[in-house]
Amino acid sequence: MKLIRSLAARTFVSKIFEAIGSLPEEAGIIADHLVESNLVGHESHGLIRVKKYVDWCRNGDVHPNRHAEIASDHGMAFLIDGQFGYGQVIGLEAMDLLRSRVREKGFAAVLIRNSAHLGRIGAWPEYLAKSGLVSVHFVNTSGYGILVAPHGGSDRRLSANPIAAGAPNESGAPLVLDIATAAIAEGKIQVMRNRGERLPSDTVVDGKGRPTTDPEAFYSDPPGAIFPFGGHKGSGLSFFCELMAGSLSGGYASNPGSPTASHLVNNMTSIAFDPAAFGGVDFFRQDVAAFVAWIKGSPPLNEGGEVLLPGEIEARRRSERLRNGLPIDTATYTQLAAAAHSVGVEVGDYIEELQ
Repeated sequence: MKLIRSLAARTFVSKIFEAIGSLPEEAGIIADHLVESNLVGHESHGLIRVKKYVDWCRNGDVHPNRHAEIASDHGMAFLIDGQFGYGQVIGLEAMDLLRSRVREKGFAAVLIRNSAHLGRIGAWPEYLAKSGLVSVHFVNTSGYGILVAPHGGSDRRLSANPIAAGAPNESGAPLVLDIATAAIAEGKIQVMRNRGERLPSDTVVDGKGRPTTDPEAFYSDPPGAIFPFGGHKGSGLSFFCELMAGSLSGGYASNPGSPTASHLVNNMTSIAFDPAAFGGVDFFRQDVAAFVAWIKGSPPLNEGGEVLLPGEIEARRRSERLRNGLPIDTATYTQLAAAAHSVGVEVGDYIEELQ
């Protein structure tokens, strides 16, 4: 395991994406998002993604310097086409437009289709919450990212299909829920494979439908599949992510026959609310504060434990890693260095390992 400074990692990653064709502003947005994912402990959506993004760009599956294009506009409801640009850029531009509409109307919804990987989905409700807005988000892929078996099934039919939500919190960090409807995110399987770790039981089956804790079995031929979390509950939520994000946007539900099934494409439905348009900002703040205090006041189940709010562990981890550095496993570090070298950027010019 290596430790590196987040600021150095941000500069290094930005230089990689500039070298592969992004303008400096875009490269910085991508780097900020990926490094932030590591800072808050979501390594599965952080630096481990750099090599994939570089490969996708080189293969023409993601296109640098494209922007959110409004495909249809009904005021409080509008559709963005991402034109297969980097999801970090498309997502940010869509959230800025959504925030503007919500400020004007009190409530609005944006659907995104044809975006490259949107990264850590929790970043989007967190971004809106910092502007005082409440939001919920549903995500799918259109065919390339099929990883999850439906409840009762044994092979891949669904995407990982995250659901995220966020709200402002006057007494601390924004409240952020960020969950995959799969029992484990595929990116976390990558991380555990890189670390030589076993998977939790009851999360994955191999290509013959047999439960396994071996990450390699998931990537075997035939490939394995991830269970939905909570049995029929997670499977049902995943099913509606497909409809809400894919079918509704025109970007397709998970379907190996869709026009975009040859590369990873994300679709997302985001719905946001301004408390001022409903019960009022003051009431919302006071009621959330009272509710937070009520939840946090529950006696811990285990000695020395505590009740954590959605997003609280990420906020703590971010503070700790800003102080002490980002832990990067050796395999991910090696892949990152190789991806950089392939575009003429050398890791040693930017990153010094911490002791």
